Amino acid sequence: MTGWAGILIALLYFLLQYSAIKTADRQTETKSNLSRPFLYSLSVAASGSTWLYYGSTGYAAKYGVEFIGLYIGIVLVFTLGFPLLLRIVELARSEGIASISDFIGARYGKSFSVAAIVTLITTIGLIPYISLQMTAIHYLFDVFGGVYDPHRHNDEMDEHLLVLLMVLGIGYFTITHSTRSTDLTDRNDGLLHALAVDTVIKFVAFLFIGIAVTTFLFGPPAEVLHRVASSEAALPVPQMNVSAGNLIALVLIGASSVLLLPSQFYLTVVENRSAKELRTARWFIPLTLLLAGLFVVPLARIGPAILGEHASADFYFLSLPLHAGQYWLAVMAFAGGLSAATTMVIFPSIVLSVMISNDLLLPVLLKRASRVSPNQTTNFARTIPKLRRAAVLGILLVALAYQFTIIGHVDFTGLALVSAIAMMQLLPPFLGALFWRRGTARGAIWGMLGGFCFWVYTMILPTMLDTTSFLLTDGPFGLSVFRPQALFGLDASTYVNGLIWSLSANLTLFVIGSLSKSATPLERIQASAFIAENTHSLSAIGSLQPSVTVDQLKTTISKYIGGEQTDNAFAAFHRDENISLEGADPADFKTVHFSEQLLSGIVGSPSARMILSLAMGPTGIAQRRAQVLLDHATGALAQNRHLLQIALDQMDQGISVFDPQFRLSCWNTQFRLILDLPKELQRMGTPLRSIVYCLFERGDLAGFTSQTFVEKIHRLCSTMARSSSRTPVKRLKSVRTPCLTVVW
Repeated sequence: MTGWAGILIALLYFLLQYSAIKTADRQTETKSNLSRPFLYSLSVAASGSTWLYYGSTGYAAKYGVEFIGLYIGIVLVFTLGFPLLLRIVELARSEGIASISDFIGARYGKSFSVAAIVTLITTIGLIPYISLQMTAIHYLFDVFGGVYDPHRHNDEMDEHLLVLLMVLGIGYFTITHSTRSTDLTDRNDGLLHALAVDTVIKFVAFLFIGIAVTTFLFGPPAEVLHRVASSEAALPVPQMNVSAGNLIALVLIGASSVLLLPSQFYLTVVENRSAKELRTARWFIPLTLLLAGLFVVPLARIGPAILGEHASADFYFLSLPLHAGQYWLAVMAFAGGLSAATTMVIFPSIVLSVMISNDLLLPVLLKRASRVSPNQTTNFARTIPKLRRAAVLGILLVALAYQFTIIGHVDFTGLALVSAIAMMQLLPPFLGALFWRRGTARGAIWGMLGGFCFWVYTMILPTMLDTTSFLLTDGPFGLSVFRPQALFGLDASTYVNGLIWSLSANLTLFVIGSLSKSATPLERIQASAFIAENTHSLSAIGSLQPSVTVDQLKTTISKYIGGEQTDNAFAAFHRDENISLEGADPADFKTVHFSEQLLSGIVGSPSARMILSLAMGPTGIAQRRAQVLLDHATGALAQNRHLLQIALDQMDQGISVFDPQFRLSCWNTQFRLILDLPKELQRMGTPLRSIVYCLFERGDLAGFTSQTFVEKIHRLCSTMARSSSRTPVKRLKSVRTPCLTVVW
C-alpha cells in the first residue's frame, strides 16, 4: 500500500511540473519577466540542492564537515569568480554558444573533433550519475515502505520496476515537450519554472526535516545531543580528522561543477538574459546553500544514533520522519527526494541529447549530405528534433541498464564524485580557452583524451574489479607503484588519487600538444575573441562584403528551423539593427554574424561554421578553409579585420592579399583607388584571374611587354601550385610594382 502511495505522490509531483511549464508558457507570451531573476537563481541552484539529498549526508556521516568543501567551491565561483562568470556569459552570447561542447570547440578553431570529444567524455561520465538517480528513486520507494537499509533489501522488484518505468515514461514526455524548439539558445522559461519548482520543493522539505529532527521530533535539542554523544554508533564531529587534501579537492570539484557540468553550464550561461540575473544569483545561491547545509551534519550524527549503524545515511532525511511516526513530514521528505532524483535524470538527459545530436550525429549527416548533393542543402528541420529524442531515449535506456548493475552495492557519494571528476577533464581546455592564447585544438584533444584514460584507470577500473583482484593488491605485473587506487604510491582517497593524476596528465598533454604545433589562423582568431580585452566592432569593415546574399542565408537556415521562423528572425534582427537589405543584396557582416549565431543555437558552433561555408562558396577542402577564414563572421574576425584594415589603410602602396586558391581576401583603400575595380570585384573570394582579366580588358596592362604583369603572375602561381603539391610547407609569394603589392 505504501508503494501505491508513493506512486500517487509521484503523479502529483509531475502534474505540478506540467502545470508549472504551462503557466510559464502563458507568461512568456505576455512578456512577464519580473520574477525571472529569482527563477533563474532557483534553477541554477537545482544541482546543489540535489547534492543535499544524495551525497552530503552520506559523506558527512563518514568524514564529518569535509562535505562543506563542495559548497565552498560553488560559493567562491558566485562571489570571487563573479567577473569571470560575466565574461563567460558575454562570450557565449556573442558566439551563439548553446552548450559546454560548443564553448570549448568554438575557442579551438570551432573544431568538430574537440566538440565531439567533450560530448563523449560528458556522456560517458554522466551516465553513471543519471543511473545513480534512478537507483535513488528505487531506494526511495524501499525506504518509504519501511526498509531503512535498501542496499540489503532483496525482495521482489516488480513493483519498483513499474515505478521506474512510470517515471521514465513521464520523463520522456517532459523531454519531448522540452525539445519542441530546435534552438537551444531560445530561453526556455517553462524549463526554468519547472526547475525552480523543483528547487523550492527540495529546499523547503530539507529545511522542515532539519528543523524537526533537531528541535522536536526526538525530544528537546539537549536530549537529542546527549543521545548522540552517548551513542556507540556515532562519533562526535570534533573527533573526526579533516583531510586538507580531501577538502581542497572538494572545493575544486564544487567550483568546476558550476560551469563544467553540461546542465549547469546551460542554466548558468545559456539561460542567462542579463547581468541582473547573475547579480541575484550571486547572493541567493550562497544563502540557500548555507541555510540548508546547516542541517547536514546534525542529520548525519542523529541518524545513526536513532536508527542504528545499518540504516543508509543517504536516506536519513526520510528514515527519521518515518521512525518518529510523522507521516506528513515523511510525505514531504519523499517529495523532496523524488524531486532531487528526477531533476538529475531528466534535465541532464535533455542537455546531453542536444550535445550528441549537434556534435556527434549531425556532423556525420552534414558531411554525407555535402558529398551526395554538394550543390543542394538538405532540409534538417524535422531531422534535428528526431535525433535529439532518439538520443534522450538512448541515454535513459543505457542509464537504466547500468542501474541494475549497481543496485546491490551503491555508494552515492563515491559514484557522484566519479562522474564529477570525469567532468573535470574539461577544466584545462576550458581555462586555457579563457587565459592562454597559445592553446590549440591539438593540445585540447591530447589533454582530454589523456586525462580521460587516467580517469578510467584510477576511478572506473577499481569499481569493476573485486577487492581481491591482483591488479588492486599487487598492481600490473606485480608493480605495486601502478596500483590504480594508489598510483605512483600516492596515499590519498580514491577521488583525490583520480583527480590529481587525471588532471596532471590532462594539463601536461594540453601544454605539450599546444606547443607542438602552431595555431591555425582560425584558432588565433578565436583566441582573440575569447581573450581580447576590448570589445569588437563591425563598423570598420562595411566595405568588405561576404560573397553571399540575404536570400541565400535565409534559404540555408530555413532548412534547419523552417521558413517562417527564419523570416521572422531576420526581420527582427534587421529592424533592431536598422539594416535595410533586400533579398538579392549581398549580406553584410552583421547579417552573416547573426546567421551564424542563429545556426549555432540549433546545430552547434562547428556545424554552423560548416553549413555557412558550404553555402558561401565552392565545396573543395582548401576553398572551404579559405572561405571560413575570410567570410566567417564572428566578433573575433571583425576585430582582427578592423585592426588589419587600419594598418593597411595607413600605407601608401595599394595592397591586396589572396588565399591559397588565389581568391581575394583583404585589400586596402589605395588598392581600390589605384585599380578602380568594379564593385562586384571588390568582394572577398573574387578570383585573381577575374581581376587581371578586368585590367587587361580595360587596357591597364597594355604597357607590359616582354614580361607582362599577367605572365609574371601566371608563372609564380604555377610555381607555387607545383611546390605545394610536393610539400606541405606553405610559402608567401608577392608581386610588387612601385605602387602596388599583391600577396598570397
